[in-house]
Amino acid sequence: MGRKDTDLTHYVADRLAAAENGKTDAFYDLGLLYSTGQGVDRDYVQAHKWFNLAAINGLHRAAVDRGELARDMNVRDIAKAQRQAREWLARH
Repeated sequence: MGRKDTDLTHYVADRLAAAENGKTDAFYDLGLLYSTGQGVDRDYVQAHKWFNLAAINGLHRAAVDRGELARDMNVRDIAKAQRQAREWLARH
């Protein structure tokens, strides 16, 4: 594993830990990571979930990015992402 991969692994872990602590910027960053596949496998459902959590917390650009991402998703995947966001909120 190269240095860049190691740095991304640490960055993803940091963002996940910050998200667990309710940091809105971490929600947004995770949305970006999952939507682009940087440091994680590209996963639009996860990206939508994290953008949704950031948008719920008032981050306007997350709502914009969530909407753009949704154009490339089917209805079933959007529903799955919304369900995951609700479940995340219920646990935190």
